[in-house]
Amino acid sequence: MQSITTLSEFFQRTGADVRLFDMGRRIAPFEFSRLTEFEAGAAPWPLPWNGQARLACAFRLGSDATSEPLIWFLALPLDEQGMLVPGPRDAFLERLIETLGRTVESVGRDDAPHIDNLMRDNPLVFTPELIQQAMLHAQAARDFALPASMHHALVRAYLIEADTSVDWQMLGLQGIADLVARLDREEEARLAERIPTLPVEVLQPLCYCMEHRDLGSACVEPLRERAEQAAHSGDLETVCAVIRALGGSRDSRVGTWYDTLLDDPAACGPDILAAMAARGWMHLEDEQRLPRFLTRLAETPQANFTALVRDLALVPRLRLPVLMTLRQANADSPIGLRLAELDR
Repeated sequence: MQSITTLSEFFQRTGADVRLFDMGRRIAPFEFSRLTEFEAGAAPWPLPWNGQARLACAFRLGSDATSEPLIWFLALPLDEQGMLVPGPRDAFLERLIETLGRTVESVGRDDAPHIDNLMRDNPLVFTPELIQQAMLHAQAARDFALPASMHHALVRAYLIEADTSVDWQMLGLQGIADLVARLDREEEARLAERIPTLPVEVLQPLCYCMEHRDLGSACVEPLRERAEQAAHSGDLETVCAVIRALGGSRDSRVGTWYDTLLDDPAACGPDILAAMAARGWMHLEDEQRLPRFLTRLAETPQANFTALVRDLALVPRLRLPVLMTLRQANADSPIGLRLAELDR
């Protein structure tokens, strides 16, 4: 077999119909050209997660346009600058070549079982949590122009059409994921009208799916109000679910709400801070909000200050602002005192 040195080259030379997804901080389509640059060492991974580039490769081999795509879940190790550590990737490709045992250009649909077997006992493979799996399959089906799951129609009837004959306990997670992945602006507006009265058992998985897409403005206020209600009743899980869901919205009201939470030490515990860092990082890209976040993080003994700071610093757009905030902190400030503890 002719030598292949990158995943990008494998997909190009097999003629695979491929869709890539970033599986780290949120599930989102990832352009093929960006994978090529990343593997060439020309660019860091844009949104690392736990020191890894988490990538889903959904692809079809051969000419069958109706077949279910194969899916690889790969966790590629990164260095401190978010660049690829190539050794594990190279070992994976070497195993791929040995498994196929022929020229890569001749690979077709019949080779799918052999290629899929590469995922067994593979150190690069990871298993996404159930919400991530549901959203990945929903987005991949949408992008390959495949039908949604059998659960989609019932979920749509309940959440969009407000069909009172539907028992919410019959709703499937995959159906919720399909709805969120295919949601248009008109449907989002209708969904916003349903949010105030949704059972928490529906609201939470809906939020967990919503965190993997760019929300428009319609759902911002009703979700925030549900979070405020949950906070008053002590339902921390729902509060965090809403924080994560709204992290993907570019509406300025989300950042304003984050400010309100950060200003209230009683409302902003370690779980709230972790939710903001995990999904709301784009709202921390603010010259006033980021220092406020890091200060509150330093003031919260139960929070894992080191882990969250290191994680945020791996986001390329946040790396320099995070490092500058740490360096400029006064020795007697909450950040300075926390850093001094780490040096002991």
